[in-house]
Amino acid sequence: MATTLHAPWVRAADTIRIGYVSPQTGPLAVFGEPDPFTLAGMKKLLASGVKVGGRNHAIEIVYKDSQSSSNRAADAAAELILKDKVDLVVAGSTPATTNPVADQCEINGVPCITNDTPWQPHFFGRGGNPKKGFDWTYHFFWGLEDIVGVFTGLWAQIPTNRSVGSLWPNDSDGNAWGDSKMGFPPVLANGGFKLTDKGRFQSPADDFSSYIAEFKKNDVQIVTGVLPPPDFANFWNQAGQQGFRPRIVTCAKATEFHAAVQAFGPRAEGLSVEVWWSPAHPFRSSLTGQSSAELAADYTRTTGRSWSMPLAFKHSLFEVAIDALKRSADMKPASIRNAIRDTKLATIVGTIDFSKGPVPNVAKTPLVGGQWKKRGAALDLVIVENGQAPMVALQDKLEPLR
Repeated sequence: MATTLHAPWVRAADTIRIGYVSPQTGPLAVFGEPDPFTLAGMKKLLASGVKVGGRNHAIEIVYKDSQSSSNRAADAAAELILKDKVDLVVAGSTPATTNPVADQCEINGVPCITNDTPWQPHFFGRGGNPKKGFDWTYHFFWGLEDIVGVFTGLWAQIPTNRSVGSLWPNDSDGNAWGDSKMGFPPVLANGGFKLTDKGRFQSPADDFSSYIAEFKKNDVQIVTGVLPPPDFANFWNQAGQQGFRPRIVTCAKATEFHAAVQAFGPRAEGLSVEVWWSPAHPFRSSLTGQSSAELAADYTRTTGRSWSMPLAFKHSLFEVAIDALKRSADMKPASIRNAIRDTKLATIVGTIDFSKGPVPNVAKTPLVGGQWKKRGAALDLVIVENGQAPMVALQDKLEPLR
């Protein structure tokens, strides 16, 4: 499925085509929920076109569904490049989307901007060399060093036996997070945590009984992982049925979204997770001037849904893309690529500066920790840890699961 958004009334010598790949369907579809809102906003915002090299250009955004599949994401990117003849590609939402899309752009010499994948699974998962980097593809997000810092910062707030059980699937994220040299294991060992790692599981997974038995055997009081919402739902339901009651559960992907955690009912309260962006973040959009709180409120008012972390990262893809186009000398691919490379832009998710690294082609964004807490009748994600990003204010402290 592809959707083309354009402003046909703009009289320009050329039209800039931006390809956008995102999971609209499949287990990662929750990451794509803000897409219609974001694209409608961009259509309105870009209705008069963009000036590149002194000439005005109409903008078309060609939107394609990755179907939560890395193979489909690669095919979608190839279609955008070879069939739709896009000038620039943007993509987000886990390595299953960003890695194959970026690979297609690198092979075909097309400028590409991605986010919403920790930088190590994106950069090293694509065979990146820190001494060389890539020619055409640029990425911004936080890294495993940040999330390890946030998670251990959360866990330090509550007395436990420091026994941690992991839920890491056999995918790009799970393999990176569980890597014995660059992932969680060495950092946890150095921090005095005992890790129970039963190995990688194939996702989707519907039976976590063996993991739960192992966690109970080792008196695991902290559970962590990076898994899709359906997998975590199976684990958490089975944990309740089998009487496994950890003090802390901090799992990425699965508990990042209001819609996902609400399905757990009362057992959602107290779950903790990393927070890439929230209405409390002190940043503004370079395109609209909206604060984080204003963007979140606009989304809720327009859609009737609660804010979600991907909302700002979807918006920021277009912030960086439009800024680069405006600074590009002309519409040649190398000119657009060079403008992306030279980006230093204050966005809704923080300042994006590709010159700082930590490796070529990568810029980092801040990361904090949150916990799902009842605020009146509603469940909300509250900032409870900011050791890696003190510019984001704390709203409460972590409490153990009941």
